[in-house]
Amino acid sequence: MFLKLAGRSCLVVGAGRVGEGKIAGVLDTGARIRVVAREATAAVHDWARAGEIELELRSFAPSDLDGAFIAIVATASRDLNEFIYREARLRGVLCNVVDVPEYCDFFYPAVVRRGDLQIAISTSGQSPSLAQKLRQQLEQQFGPGYAAWVRELGETRKLVQASDLPPERKRELLLSLASREAFEAALEAARTETPAFAETTALAATTLTATKGETA
Repeated sequence: MFLKLAGRSCLVVGAGRVGEGKIAGVLDTGARIRVVAREATAAVHDWARAGEIELELRSFAPSDLDGAFIAIVATASRDLNEFIYREARLRGVLCNVVDVPEYCDFFYPAVVRRGDLQIAISTSGQSPSLAQKLRQQLEQQFGPGYAAWVRELGETRKLVQASDLPPERKRELLLSLASREAFEAALEAARTETPAFAETTALAATTLTATKGETA
């Protein structure tokens, strides 16, 4: 499941080295991030000064969970972590206590991002190191070129769906466009500055539309 966090309240308790990493992981989601901690790293202070997060240097209070959509807990106290998790459950707030799988309603995946393409790897908290190694392998397999290709696929999908092709023809065309061969053709087109991928596939859709009567 991929959650849209834009505009939602995200509470982070703890702003040490581990907490800093977890905050960084949600900075670009558009969430409203509120951090409660007795101390914070220099990076966390910088984010607060830049207005990217709200930082309160104090001890946690149960009322901090009120109105939160998710809570991320990264304190050094196991007792406090368990307490926050149980308070979150009482309020229906999704909670992640870092490195304690039994106190997690969700897990941070290792993510490969190529524009709108996101590949998430999770070991359900059992081995973050393995997840990171797999992410590195996938980053090599899925290079930067996928970002533009996925964007073009999205535009092409709109054109195909808006055409008067039969549903089965639309499905066949979209499946063929999502193949490895189509990706390599798109990269070659970009390298040689030939017509855009969307224009090429739009032409293919038009051709199929014109010939559907012949093959029906």
